[in-house]
Amino acid sequence: MARVTVWNEYRHERESDTVASVYPDGIHAVIAAALREAGHEVRTATLDEGPDHGLTESVLADTDVLTWWGHAAHDEVRDEVAARVHDHVLDGMGFLPLHSAHYSKPFTRLMGTSCSLKWREAAETERLWVVEPGHPIADGIGEYIELDETEMYGERFDIPQPDALVFTSWFAGGEVFRSGCCYRRGNGRVFYFRPGHETYPIYRDENVRQVLRNAVEWAAPGDGPDPAFGNADPIEPIDTDDDRTVH
Repeated sequence: MARVTVWNEYRHERESDTVASVYPDGIHAVIAAALREAGHEVRTATLDEGPDHGLTESVLADTDVLTWWGHAAHDEVRDEVAARVHDHVLDGMGFLPLHSAHYSKPFTRLMGTSCSLKWREAAETERLWVVEPGHPIADGIGEYIELDETEMYGERFDIPQPDALVFTSWFAGGEVFRSGCCYRRGNGRVFYFRPGHETYPIYRDENVRQVLRNAVEWAAPGDGPDPAFGNADPIEPIDTDDDRTVH
């Protein structure tokens, strides 16, 4: 099983009675519980957990997959911490930005684009269609996931072309959105998953919880060889004398 760190801004739940009624112990607590059900080793961290937001070097070094939920305080995440997360992803840590984490510093740094989109908050129905049914993140999911009340995100979503697109959303208002996007960055795997607005109990939906569990297993680093970089000795015997080198 994977070692997972579930990161959450944890501001809305403490500042809004509406959000607190949905997630009284925080969004991170509900996500963490879903992942523990699958046997993963889970810790949580939040924005106000010290100067490193709970994401010290030692915590990240002990993390196989980091999930990230943020919305109102992206700018309060220290650049040094965002860079630390970015570097750990390149080194092989899985990264799952959720919902409004499309604007998080680690995700925009990994994507290299604005990650902007359309949005509307009108408690409308969303259907997440499985467009890559053979992908392991879709294991155990039917042809689509239907959520009765969601915040709309619409195209264009300013992200690079995903390596794999697992879900495409349709909303009652007519928009569509790339809602389950897979990437490789360095040695790490990234899965952006759209559902999860703070005023709706989306992380209590069993299909959404199954996607999160699947995504953790997909994003966790494997046991492959560590790549070697830099000047390399030959594998086969060759003449390595060359006076033209400038190195």
